[in-house]
Formats: sequence, structure tokens, C-alpha cells
Amino acid sequence: MTYKARKRLSIFVLVVGLPIYIIIAATIMSSMMTQEVRFPLIVEFFIYVALGIGWAFPLKWVFKGIGQPDPDQQ
Repeated sequence: MTYKARKRLSIFVLVVGLPIYIIIAATIMSSMMTQEVRFPLIVEFFIYVALGIGWAFPLKWVFKGIGQPDPDQQ
């Protein structure tokens, strides 16, 4: 994949994909925790940390080298 295509894909992931992921994760977490049944605070914290970090690992290849100058340009 070219540098320009990865840059566009990374912007798309951050602008469109990440907000959708946040909405889905928050909806699932709020539906799992009702007033009667709730996770302990430390478990809830680690779930949110895992969800916050977990989205980046499958997409690491998209973001790798994006902040560097374009290697294809002379």
C-alpha cells in the first residue's frame, strides 16, 4: 500500500472508524451494567483500558510511518 493511501486510510479510521468504535463500545458496556448488576470499579477500569488500547493493535500497520516524510518523493 502506498504512503498516500495509508495516510488517507489512517485519517478515515480516526475520523469515521474511531467514533463508531467508541459508540459501539460504550453501548455494549452500558447495556452490560444495569443498576442491579455492576462490575467492581477496578474491573470496569481495566475493561475500558483494554477497549481504549485494543482498537490500535489491529490497525498498527496503517499508522506505521505516517508521521514521517513521504518515502516515495525524491
